Amino acid sequence: MGMANELQMVKSRFLAYIDVERGLAKATIEAYERDLDRYILWLADRGIDGPRQITTLHVEAFLQSLAIDGQSGTSRARHLASVHMFHRFMFGEHIVDDDVSQSVKAPKSGSRLPDVLDVDEVAALLKAAATDDTDDAAGLRDSALLEFMYATGCRVSEAVATNLDDFDFDEQVVRLTGKGSKQRLVPFGDYARDALLTYLKYGRTVLQEKAKRSSELRAVFLNLRGRRLSRQSVWEIIRRAGERAHITRPLHPHTLRHSFATHLLQGGADVRTVQELLGHASVKTTQIYTHVSPDVLIETYITAHPRAK
Repeated sequence: MGMANELQMVKSRFLAYIDVERGLAKATIEAYERDLDRYILWLADRGIDGPRQITTLHVEAFLQSLAIDGQSGTSRARHLASVHMFHRFMFGEHIVDDDVSQSVKAPKSGSRLPDVLDVDEVAALLKAAATDDTDDAAGLRDSALLEFMYATGCRVSEAVATNLDDFDFDEQVVRLTGKGSKQRLVPFGDYARDALLTYLKYGRTVLQEKAKRSSELRAVFLNLRGRRLSRQSVWEIIRRAGERAHITRPLHPHTLRHSFATHLLQGGADVRTVQELLGHASVKTTQIYTHVSPDVLIETYITAHPRAK
């Protein structure tokens, strides 16, 4: 079966999916169909025989062809949004083994916050801080601390201020005390939970032996003298992990907070939810992160707005 015919069949399944399961507006579905017809025709003109033969280079070349045809940056970004969703669908349906469009970025992607790490960089940072040595109290603490900060997006002041009774490990939520002594509940995932429980069992018990004040007995993150960890120490912990992860950009405690917010928005979270998680008094403060990934915003807009296309 030829590529065009095969992809037309897959396209029909995709359109049914965004119609029935995603519930997109008729005009939006028609716009996806126009974009994908153009994409499929372009591929057919190049003699590509099947979906599995499409590579990242083909997606990039298609995007370049739109520029040659005089399409604006916004128009090319909108076309790419359709191609992205189509490839994600094919990958999710096991029609292809990989989403070859994933790494292709929209044109004029704008500036991003200099201290935001991408998902792979965060993974490398957290891996660099991780340890399997249950006798390494400081290493277990550092791993738990960084996992916790990325999982919750907390401020460094909130991280070092956490006490044992702020955590509910059954529900996997923590009570954070932010600016103006305002408190909020923030969930955390399995990676942070496991790292925290390991630290509390093996690492903190060693550090606590040197604690002298009752306030330090309540603190979650302790230094080697049994005192509550300082913000300056957190800075140094992140810097050392960044060096081990071979991240050349300067890092600071807010890097994980910025990355947390950016990755949530990239994953489809709405700004109001991220605002609550970050503890921002105004949504305007949170909206700085929406400027980091305009290509993602365009895709979200095209997907969500009934008259976007």
